[in-house]
Amino acid sequence: MQQAAFTVTGATPSRADLVALLKDGGAPLRFENCDFDGADLARLALSDAYFSNCSLAGASLYAASLARTTWHRCRAGQADLQAADLVDARFEACDFNNSSFRRARLASAHFTECKLTGASFEEASHLGLTFEQSRMVGADLRRLSFKKARLVALDFQDADLSGCDFRQAVFEDCSIRHAQMKDAHFEGADLRGADITGVKLSHAAMFKGALISNRQAAALMLEYGFVVA
Repeated sequence: MQQAAFTVTGATPSRADLVALLKDGGAPLRFENCDFDGADLARLALSDAYFSNCSLAGASLYAASLARTTWHRCRAGQADLQAADLVDARFEACDFNNSSFRRARLASAHFTECKLTGASFEEASHLGLTFEQSRMVGADLRRLSFKKARLVALDFQDADLSGCDFRQAVFEDCSIRHAQMKDAHFEGADLRGADITGVKLSHAAMFKGALISNRQAAALMLEYGFVVA
């Protein structure tokens, strides 16, 4: 039988406090309305923890063990999650603007209704990583794979999508407006539900077999000065 979680509410736990809690072992930790702003949580073993309405702005979670954690309505702008273990983690309605997930282990992690503007996912391990209804304007998503994925309400505007794999992906209410696309692959993708403003004719090869609407095709032609009769 799984032990009931040990809950910390409305506190500002220090690193020493967390180390003491972890030494007790056993019950998973649950943090509600806690303030971790600027805290040093690097390399702590916090797997299975639950964070709800917590603030972690500027916090360091470098190389922390955060597998199977749940994050609900947390605010973590400019947090450092580089090299963290976030396998099977769940992020719901969180703000991780300008945070770094560089080299993090994000296999089977899921982000829904999150703000990830300017976030970096460079060199992250991402097999099974999914995003839904999230804002990733200006994010660094280089070489992530979205192959055959159903992408719902994702804003990739101005994001770095260089080397990303979107082959056979289906876009629904998404934007790739003015995104960087060097060496990206959109072959066979269904882009009818995407804002593709800024796509250049020089990118045509990477969109081989992709599906766009008549409206999108007309807009592209007008952008390049063609008269659509």
